[in-house]
Amino acid sequence: MWCYRGGSISAEPRINDRIRVPEVRLVGPSGEQVGIVPLAKALELAQEYDLDLVEVAANARPPVCKLMDYGKFKYESAMKAREARKNQAHTVIKEMKLRPKIDPHDYDTKKGHVVRFLKQGDKVKITIMFRGREQSRPELGYRLLQRLAEDVQDLGFVESNPKQDGRNMIMVLGPHKKKTEAMAEARQAQEARKADAKANPGRSQNAADADVDTDADADVQTEAPAEEHAEA
Repeated sequence: MWCYRGGSISAEPRINDRIRVPEVRLVGPSGEQVGIVPLAKALELAQEYDLDLVEVAANARPPVCKLMDYGKFKYESAMKAREARKNQAHTVIKEMKLRPKIDPHDYDTKKGHVVRFLKQGDKVKITIMFRGREQSRPELGYRLLQRLAEDVQDLGFVESNPKQDGRNMIMVLGPHKKKTEAMAEARQAQEARKADAKANPGRSQNAADADVDTDADADVQTEAPAEEHAEA
């Protein structure tokens, strides 16, 4: 009786002696088409060039194999994948909470956070929290949201208009700048600061090494959108 023991299936291509076919369609080191040759001849050429024989199209008839430095190929592929992940942008939603009768100083502070989030290319969920008798004055929250949207209109736009949600009123602001652009600018600014620090040794090294996103709240989450809560 045949029994499958659940062994893992390797995603790695077959190379050299692991290739088990009588003949292959061979591609040379520079991408040139050599043609269909016996497997033994292909392995002989691989040894002659001090390269690996790598099966790149197993389902072809005959399979397509290429002469290459497989170790170097794997390393370069891993580096490209790492760079792609580094530049990948994920949507992040920050949240800022305000009260309808917020103090002017507190408003400026909260607005500063919203400005920073939008500059980073993040969306911002603005929540107005009503308590007690404030619930009978929804126009206070609406006017506050309109004021905030106008104050940051150079950096963001109203993606979701104000709407009542129980005791809260919610509005979502979207950034004009894409996340990838914000990340690129942040890296450029960091490199410029480091270059300036080297040119001016008297400056604090901490300032040179500081990252653009100094707050942990600005970290990008890859699994689920992150939210920052800041109550008035």
